[in-house]
Amino acid sequence: MNPEQAKKEANKKAIRFLVVLFILYILFSQGNLFMHSVITPGSKFYNAYIADHFNYIQGLKTALIVPAVWMIKAFGFYAIYNEMDVMVVAGPYLRINYSCLGLGVMSFLAAFVLAFPASWKSTLKMLFIGILTIYILNILRIAGLGILMAVFKSQRNNFTYHHEVFNIIVYICVFTMLYFWIKRNNKSKTVQP
Repeated sequence: MNPEQAKKEANKKAIRFLVVLFILYILFSQGNLFMHSVITPGSKFYNAYIADHFNYIQGLKTALIVPAVWMIKAFGFYAIYNEMDVMVVAGPYLRINYSCLGLGVMSFLAAFVLAFPASWKSTLKMLFIGILTIYILNILRIAGLGILMAVFKSQRNNFTYHHEVFNIIVYICVFTMLYFWIKRNNKSKTVQP
């Protein structure tokens, strides 16, 4: 293959990657938003059966809240929770909304990893590690907010941008993981002249 053909082939692969990335991201992110409307009482698409039996969004909320409360308690605070709230006694009240779940960044990560031309073993490994990392960082954020706001009661107003700070930190972590993952997957695919 001459250099011009190699360049055309690389351009085709790059365009295909971007199209697949865009389509998968739209499907994942909008699919999660649609599912959120399906399980939310009073919304246009609410379905009681699906809300009772296939509510993975509530499952993720619970999977974030319970370990975060364990961590808060491990630091000596008493905390109680329900399906969407964490209250640190004599401390903050935290509501875990849909936007707190990290499904947007998980959708991006999944779309990117599935669109990138890599082996299935490498793809599945990166999906698992990436989503687990986002999940753990989210637990640390919730627990950290509960602990910090309980300790620094007079500074509670300074925590209003925690969602934006969390997104920046998570995207830096995700892009760093993707950088090394891409670098590792491209070592074996170098084009021979």
